[in-house]
Amino acid sequence: MAYVGVGRRAVAVILDLIVLASLGSPIWLTGWVFNATGSSTGPNQGFGTVQMGVSPWTGVLLALLPFAYFTLMEGAFGATAGKMLLGLRVVKLDGSPIDWQEAIIRNLLRYIDEFVLYLVAAISVWTSPTRQRLGDRAAGTVVVRRAHAAVPAWTRAPGAEGAAIP
Repeated sequence: MAYVGVGRRAVAVILDLIVLASLGSPIWLTGWVFNATGSSTGPNQGFGTVQMGVSPWTGVLLALLPFAYFTLMEGAFGATAGKMLLGLRVVKLDGSPIDWQEAIIRNLLRYIDEFVLYLVAAISVWTSPTRQRLGDRAAGTVVVRRAHAAVPAWTRAPGAEGAAIP
């Protein structure tokens, strides 16, 4: 198995953050609109002032969205959209597909891995012979390149036919 290091995983996470932003924007906007049109409290109540910002429930939904996205995508498909675009997948240590239990465990620990812009995850991957972050170690999973994955043209070195950037 070809274990995946920090570079490709970071690009996959950036692509996933774009997906999450597109999913989270309507939730944030809806929460902001409903909160802004609600009644206000305080000394100016009744004079047309509104409370700006998002409701606490919107914050909870936005906090849970990444966990739901990563867990559902990896549990159902073995990869998130970012990983799929880069030809990566999450598997058990023996190479078999992960199940829901592994997807939940590895993504619960993602919150720890994310500290200081994924620095904890990067250090974990750099110090692991199988390139595992903390969530992978707890779940018994690894991120690998898909067998026979098509190499996207934008990852090829200029002038190199079929050669991919490592």
